[in-house]
Amino acid sequence: MKLNLSEKDGNTYKVELDVDKSRMLVGRKIGEEVEGDLVGAAGYTFIIKGGSDLSGFPMRTDIPGAGKKHILLARGTGIRKAIHGQRLRKAVRGNTVSDQITQVNMIVKTEGAQKLAELFPKTEKKEGEEKKK
Repeated sequence: MKLNLSEKDGNTYKVELDVDKSRMLVGRKIGEEVEGDLVGAAGYTFIIKGGSDLSGFPMRTDIPGAGKKHILLARGTGIRKAIHGQRLRKAVRGNTVSDQITQVNMIVKTEGAQKLAELFPKTEKKEGEEKKK
């Protein structure tokens, strides 16, 4: 499972969790607090803000459960800007993290002793690691 940890200043840090640690997130809902010890950021507290599954379907706060649902949307998560009055039926995930979720977005609620930049340094791409067509 991949985690996107966002700070208030706009910096985002990507963290990869192994299977054992990702199971500790299963069953949590959007809006719940998660201790930073799970990620390796002792002293931090994070809030789950959303996520997506392997196919890219986003999680929505107003849909209970962990399953995929087809709902009628006019605005919000899971739909692009629609024409005034237009509604579309879209597939979205519920607000509960399950084993189907591959990406979870979190924001920092309380900071720890070390900065996230020190805990998760960004890796620079080398010239030979560019995308190949």
